[in-house]
Amino acid sequence: MATCHHLLRFSFSPSPKTLTPKPFLPPIHQFTVPPLKSTARISPSRSPTLCKSSNQTVPATDRLISAVSYFLPFFNGLQYGRYLFVQYPQLGLLFDPIFPLLSLYRSVPYASFVAFFALYLGVVRNPSFSRFVRFNSMQAVVLDVLLALPLLLQRVFNPGRGLGLRLMVLGYNSMFVFIGACFLYGLVSCILGRTPYLPFVASAADRQL
Repeated sequence: MATCHHLLRFSFSPSPKTLTPKPFLPPIHQFTVPPLKSTARISPSRSPTLCKSSNQTVPATDRLISAVSYFLPFFNGLQYGRYLFVQYPQLGLLFDPIFPLLSLYRSVPYASFVAFFALYLGVVRNPSFSRFVRFNSMQAVVLDVLLALPLLLQRVFNPGRGLGLRLMVLGYNSMFVFIGACFLYGLVSCILGRTPYLPFVASAADRQL
C-alpha cells in the first residue's frame, strides 16, 4: 500500500521540468482597435438621380410641332381616297374645314419634298428639340415614305382592268383608311401630350433616333 501511495503521488505531482510559465496577457481593455476607414468614394456621376415622371406635362410648343408634323403624310395620302370619295360623296364634307390649308399646301411647288426634308433635317436631326417632338416627326416621315410603296407596286405590275383593278381599289381604300386612322390617333395624342405609337412605324422611327 505504501508503494502504491508513492506511485500515485508521483504520477499526479507535476515535475519541475514539465511546468512552463504562462505568458503574461494584459487586460482586454488595454487593446484598442483602430476604427476602419472606408476607402470607397461616391462618384458624383454615379449618385442616384431621380427619374422624370412619365406624366410630366409636355410644353404647348412641343405639342403643336408634333401635331403639325402628321399633316405631311395625311395631305400626301389623300390621293388614295379617290375611289372612296367617288363612291361616298358625303365623305368629302369631313375635309371641308382643312380644305383651305390643303389648297395652300398644293399651291406651293414641290411642297411635299420641301416639307419632307424640312421636317427630317430641321426637326428630327435637330438635338435642340425634345425627344417627344423628334419621335413624332420621325413617325410622320416614316409614314410618308410608306405612301410611296403602293404607287411603286402599281407602276411595276400595271393592274389594268378586272381583278387587278379591284385589288388596286381595295389597296387604295385600305391605305387611305390606315393613313386617316394614324393621322387622327397621332393628332389627338399630341394635343393631349401623349406619345402615340403607330403600328408598323413606331419601331422604325425609334431606331432612327
